[in-house]
Amino acid sequence: GPDGHVMDAKGSVRSVGSLTPKGTEKGRYQFKHEGRLIYEWDQNLEDVNLYVTPPPGVTPDMIDCVLTPSHMKLGLRGNPPFLDEPTGGPIVAKESHFYMVDNEITVAMSKMRKGETWGSALGGRGQVDPFTRQEIQREMMLERFQEENPGFDFRGAEFNGQVPDPRAFMGGVKYN
Repeated sequence: GPDGHVMDAKGSVRSVGSLTPKGTEKGRYQFKHEGRLIYEWDQNLEDVNLYVTPPPGVTPDMIDCVLTPSHMKLGLRGNPPFLDEPTGGPIVAKESHFYMVDNEITVAMSKMRKGETWGSALGGRGQVDPFTRQEIQREMMLERFQEENPGFDFRGAEFNGQVPDPRAFMGGVKYN
């Protein structure tokens, strides 16, 4: 519930803190399946990035990546896809793409609704816990303020109570 506790399937309550495993770099989260890391991901106001480490010897031209407004498929040409999932939110397919640097594939998905907080990168799997979701919203709010007020440094800012949804501020701040 809102008090920072969740009830799991067995009905026992545990304190959340951050349940979502942190990735190898700041702001990244991990999605694991049966203990194996499948991908890391992060998001900002405009994009959701998915990071996958391919098998050794894979070059970019061997990669097959198909992005539609609500679906992502990633794999090696001629093989069943490694990932074949709905996206965590609607994307602008023509502004989304993949690239490969230092043996890491990045799939950059452009959010259709700028400022929307995605609970997961793909489908309903690997949803971040409520604590982490608040953390992501806070980061995105700071990014939003930074964008509207260049020259100010908001990094030390604190939000009292619930962090507002960055999307709610997309129309600009109204002053009375």
